[in-house]
Amino acid sequence: MVGADVHTVAIALLVTVMFAALERLWHRHRFRADNPKYQSKSHPILAAADMLSSRDPVESPDAKSQAVTTAAGPSTNGALNQHSAAPYGYEVGVAHDRGQRRTMEDAYSFIVDFGNVRGQGYFAIFDGHAGKHAAEWCGQNFHKLFLGNLAEHNEPIPDILNRTFHAVDKELSDIAAQGATHSGCTAVTAFLRLEDAEGKPVKDPHGPCRRVLYTANAGDARGVLCRGGKAVRLTYDHKGSDKQEAKRIVDAGGFVLNNRVNGKRSPCVLAVTRSLGDSAMKEFVVGSPYTTETELSEDDEFVILACDGLWDVADDQAAVDIVRKAAPNSAQDAAKTLLEHALSSFSMDNVSVLVVRFLPVGASK
Repeated sequence: MVGADVHTVAIALLVTVMFAALERLWHRHRFRADNPKYQSKSHPILAAADMLSSRDPVESPDAKSQAVTTAAGPSTNGALNQHSAAPYGYEVGVAHDRGQRRTMEDAYSFIVDFGNVRGQGYFAIFDGHAGKHAAEWCGQNFHKLFLGNLAEHNEPIPDILNRTFHAVDKELSDIAAQGATHSGCTAVTAFLRLEDAEGKPVKDPHGPCRRVLYTANAGDARGVLCRGGKAVRLTYDHKGSDKQEAKRIVDAGGFVLNNRVNGKRSPCVLAVTRSLGDSAMKEFVVGSPYTTETELSEDDEFVILACDGLWDVADDQAAVDIVRKAAPNSAQDAAKTLLEHALSSFSMDNVSVLVVRFLPVGASK
């Protein structure tokens, strides 16, 4: 009997310890959207922004993406992905996988009829590091600040994108100051706008318009345009291996070792020299984006936005060739094909790919 009692006590003690450990783990990973330390309310556009759904009281290890559209069409990953209105239609495809990593730290976002203007579009990939929160926050909030800046400032779009990147970077720094997260993310964003001959936005496209694609990036998330079958890079890789970026880091008081950024007062090291977030490295790793402005022509077939999980195993032209050969008529098939290529090529990172296929002017699908 004594032996049985000892055995019972031992089992009870083991169960108690296990439940206590699980409870500590649950509390450690709990993430509530209504907890103010996970939100920054300093910008009026974000007054109603929620980090995560209140239906999910336990924090998921993977970043959530919020693809928002207003157009009717087929569904991709739970989001309507096609703008079919002639004459300035386009199609969006998205594919992503955590790859060899334990968690998914990438987020994406796209908005059809952005700003309630037919034919406009917003597209973005955010590649997180040191945690998912910066990328996830950007995926759910970047477009709100951008849309607000479009309404508030009569400036060229590249200047508005630059303003938005800096505003987002400040928001993430404010969140970090509250102790919520110290993660960061690289970013590539694209804004498709219809304009008249003078470069002014067209609200209701019935007559002739120019289609202009504006891009901005910080870090090594990349955008590549297919023009007549040739790859045209629209972004700039901000990495420690780049001589200009390395010089900027050194001039700011940091140093680059083995192509990684090191700070004198911070033990953090990063392979990228520009990002959103990363508050501990902000004096060196800035959020200033590289911007481009491209008027689209009939030769422009599609644009690829992707994180370095793709570009580590495929150069620009290879990615364009893969799409044109395997999926020339479907943005979703194109995104999936590029994802499969990255995974089969043993990419070691999260992989997120967004493809926008431009429908010929006057056509609808």
